[in-house]
Formats: sequence, structure tokens, C-alpha cells
Amino acid sequence: MSTAAAPVRSGAVLADLLPAVRHRYAVDTALVVGGAALTGIAAQIAVPVPGSPVPVTGQTFAALLIGTALGACRGFLSLALYALVGMAGMPWFSGGTSGPGGASFGYVLGMLLAATVVGGLARRGGDRSVLRTAGTMAVGSLIIYAVGVPYLALSTGMSMSAAVAAGLVPFLVGDALKAALAMGALPASWKLIGRRG
Repeated sequence: MSTAAAPVRSGAVLADLLPAVRHRYAVDTALVVGGAALTGIAAQIAVPVPGSPVPVTGQTFAALLIGTALGACRGFLSLALYALVGMAGMPWFSGGTSGPGGASFGYVLGMLLAATVVGGLARRGGDRSVLRTAGTMAVGSLIIYAVGVPYLALSTGMSMSAAVAAGLVPFLVGDALKAALAMGALPASWKLIGRRG
């Protein structure tokens, strides 16, 4: 059995380029479970933000990378597994918390949707160049905030302007840094694969 990289084809995401194996279902299952675990581990990198019930975490970065690398379906399943297992009691939401609800749970729901959308964009080449990756990460981040900030307002009784001030503004610089990392890593991965293919 050859372990050579598959040739790069349009409509593929990085996970599609793993060597062909007989039991693709097992590989997809491992990717989904691994994506959920990676998100749970990244959520433990949490830095409190003064005046906000939402910490800065590595969780959003992991969710967006998982979506782009695994594609819409596997990305959705990874983040759905992460959310469901966390709601069932696994302490892998930010800061080792678990269970449904909480001020930051809306961001988890936003990440589920964002991973799906950026996975779809990646299938259309949204992670193959620096500018496309920047756009893909911006769309994913926007989706996370579009769900997370209103949920924050509802769950805490904040006004929308207060929720934006506490749940969006403090995170913009960090999100720009995360996007910059993705802008370097994802297109570089495609270039490396292209050379091997």
C-alpha cells in the first residue's frame, strides 16, 4: 500500500488528502473525535478579561482551524460532539467548566456554525491563499460573535451595547493575531502538499 500523498484536487480540504485507507469511516471518526478533543484542550488556554464574563481562549482558533481542515460536515460533527459532551458534564469548556448555559455558551454554539461555514469555504479554496484565508477567518469570527454576543446579552441581562463592549471589543486584537497565524499556516500547508503531490 502506498503512503504517497494524494494529488491536490479542487474541492478538497486538508483532511481529504490523507492517504487512502480501506476503512475511511474509521479515519473520519478519528478526525471528528480528535477535532472535539483539540477544541476541548484549546479551551483550557483561558485568560480572564477584566469586566467580561468571557475569557480569551484558544477555543475559537481551534474551531476555525478544525472547520477549514476537516470541511463542513466533519467540522460540524467535531464541534457538535464538543458541545454535546461538554453539556453532558465533561469539564472541557473554557476554564474547565461544563454543562449547558453559562454566559459564554453562545460562543460554543457560534463555533459550531462557524466551523461548518468555514469548512464549506475551504472546499471552495478559502484556505489556499493568505487573502482568502483572512476572509475565511473573518467570516468565521463574525459568525461566532453574531451568535455569542446576543446570547451573552440574554443570559446576563446586559444591554446589547454592554454585551458588545464585554463580549466583542476586548477580543478583536486577539482574533487578528489568530487570523494571522491561520493566514500563515493554512496556505503554507497547501503549498507543502502541492510540492509533494
